[in-house]
Amino acid sequence: MQKRENYLTWESYFMGIAILSSKRSKDPSTQVGACIVNEEDKIVGIGYNGLPNGISDDDMPWERDGEWLDTKYPYVCHAEMNAIVNSTKDLKGCRIYVTLFPCNDCSKFIIQSGITDVIYYCDKYEGTDENQASKKLLDMVDIRYRLFDTEENNLEDYIII
Repeated sequence: MQKRENYLTWESYFMGIAILSSKRSKDPSTQVGACIVNEEDKIVGIGYNGLPNGISDDDMPWERDGEWLDTKYPYVCHAEMNAIVNSTKDLKGCRIYVTLFPCNDCSKFIIQSGITDVIYYCDKYEGTDENQASKKLLDMVDIRYRLFDTEENNLEDYIII
């Protein structure tokens, strides 16, 4: 008997972990997950978008529109931030797999942490000022970013219900 041929690639495995992590988010409109991997293909951090530790998900607003203090935006920690803060190791030279292209604030966290590669599943806000600022920051420090190749890494083949 030979080994199984149709197994998950590392890329699919790590993006799958990011996608699975996003399912922990309580945000009703946007669920984002992140998975940080070192040069040895070991997971060193996982995160999803949510409120800071100790703050009840039931006590804060989840609205997208309205007065700023009545929306989720001033309170939610993004998946990338959580993955970096929750990491177990030095992140220099690591890759981050994230379900949504990082905002400019998360790109600052990525830069400060020493992560060198960003692999993203979706660039929903491509072309916005925030997105352009994010890419400019990453470009200025030579952090590589690329879209996850869904044709080469078909995660849907591995989802079991």
